[in-house]
Amino acid sequence: MVKPSIVRLENIRKTYQMGLVTVEALRGLSLDIKAGEYISIMGPSGCGKSTLLNLLGCLDRPSSGAYYLGGDDVAQLNDDELSSVRGARLGFIFQSYNLIQQLTVVENIEIPLYYQGWPEDKSRALAERLAARVGLSERLDHKPYELSGGQQQRVAIARALVNDPLVILADEATGNLDSTSGAEILNIFDDLHRQGKTLIMVTHDDDVASRSERNVRLRDGIIESDVRR
Repeated sequence: MVKPSIVRLENIRKTYQMGLVTVEALRGLSLDIKAGEYISIMGPSGCGKSTLLNLLGCLDRPSSGAYYLGGDDVAQLNDDELSSVRGARLGFIFQSYNLIQQLTVVENIEIPLYYQGWPEDKSRALAERLAARVGLSERLDHKPYELSGGQQQRVAIARALVNDPLVILADEATGNLDSTSGAEILNIFDDLHRQGKTLIMVTHDDDVASRSERNVRLRDGIIESDVRR
């Protein structure tokens, strides 16, 4: 059975005006990602990786072209609509974790549910289950500064899963970690992939990219290669 497309980009262009100079960050890029795929995006500095990730994450909108997320064209939504899509359909994992230092592990995991108006008891129960899923049951009341880098990234992964997203976006998720902690995070990604999650991972590391089943390389705002393993 053919899996449905979770992400479909059609002739996406993104331009920025830098004074009198127009910069084409993406130049007619098209990409189709099926449900459950684990894809890595690579390329040299300035190739368009960050721009593409921002568009996929509904943090920005393209200058032209269509972006279908779960079948809906989200390319030209306004800021409030994009915010709703981010909260309901996407999970983010960043290199710098982006945790709130004043909140505990379980409170950080709960944040997306708070903005969706979940009852406190239900959001707490789900956050605790996800903390257990990433091996942090004994750290629920710890603050981020009391955790190792690997543990902080586990919190970020649990937070990314809390809204059961269509797509998980990981931006250099192991970039700040030592090799052992990085391997542990990649093992979690492998588990998520086996469970049917759709993962899109931006990385500069060939070893990290080798864990994915598909590798897309960008150059000068277009796809240079698209290889499935």
